[in-house]
This record gives sequence, C-alpha cells and structure tokens, in this order.
Amino acid sequence: MTLRVPKAELPAELRDNMIKQLGTVAEPFEVLWNHPLLAEASQEFAAKLGACDAADASLKTFAHMAVAAQVGCSWCLDINYFQAMNQDLDLTKASQVPRWRESDVFTPLERDVLTYAEAMTNTPPTVTDELAERLLDRLGPAAMVELTVFIGFANLSTRGNTAHGITSQGYSDACEIRLAARPEPSGAASSTA
Repeated sequence: MTLRVPKAELPAELRDNMIKQLGTVAEPFEVLWNHPLLAEASQEFAAKLGACDAADASLKTFAHMAVAAQVGCSWCLDINYFQAMNQDLDLTKASQVPRWRESDVFTPLERDVLTYAEAMTNTPPTVTDELAERLLDRLGPAAMVELTVFIGFANLSTRGNTAHGITSQGYSDACEIRLAARPEPSGAASSTA
C-alpha cells in the first residue's frame, strides 16, 4: 500500500525529537502535519492520555494492539509492540495479541479487555452489559473510563492510518520475540464473544 496523502515537512526541532524518541520520523505524524493544528492537537491528546495511570499500561497496550489487528493497521501493531518492549511489558503476551483467542498466555481479565477492545471496534459496537459489568467490577470506574477512551483513541488512530495508507515502519524488528500474525477469518463474518 502506498500513502494516499503526501508527507508534510516537519519543523527541524520536531523532526529531531521524533528521531531521538523512535529512531525515525513517524509517518502518521508526517501525514497529519499537512494540518499542523490537528497534528498538534492529536499529539497533545495522546500525551495527556498516555499520562493517565488508572488503567494498567499493559491492558491499554494490548487493547490498542487488538484494535489495530482487527482494523488491519500494521503501523499501530508495529509501534505498540515496540513500545511494549521499551516499557518492559510482557513481550510474550504482547506478541500474541493478534491471535489472542488461540493463545493461552492471557489472564481472564486480559481476555475481557481484548474482547472489549474488539467489541468497541465492531460496527456497530457489540459491547454487552455483562462484559462491561465484569470489567467495571475488576477495574473500577476511573480505569474503565480510561480504558474506554484509550480504545476510542486507538480506533481513531488505526482507522486514520489505514485510510491514509500508512503501514508498518519496522519498529518491532528490534524486538527479540516475533509479533504473531492475526489468523485469517474462517469465511463467515466473525463476532466477538
């Protein structure tokens, strides 16, 4: 896939900071920079959301990766897996998110979070009262709200990247454990459990 919107030239300081952080300039930000006000607003919101700590970091990362796998955003899978390594999260689990239903490494809570992420991503959303109640009981209101907003932001990011033709930049190549591929759908449209 090729970019559907051209990259914009970033200011040198911003470009240099991104290279220090990631080793390269993130293509989604270069595309968003065609509208600097929106690019800055997105970056500010992502930073504020990233500073929230009511929900466990691994749950949020796994949820974002589940959204990315479902939507087909290889860039988000790639960067989130790379960030999981840099945040010392469980890479065995992170590597299995694209095939989490077939994997036996996830706890019941993690499975509920992954189910919730996919249910929120479905169109229309398929979140059930029972799933929401289980998560609320285990996470509490603040973490539940944070996780929900985080998944909503993941949908914004993954869908925007996919629509713009942005694909993986190879960040996860630095990870020791290979990222699992998402299983191919088995014919019929799948629904989340």
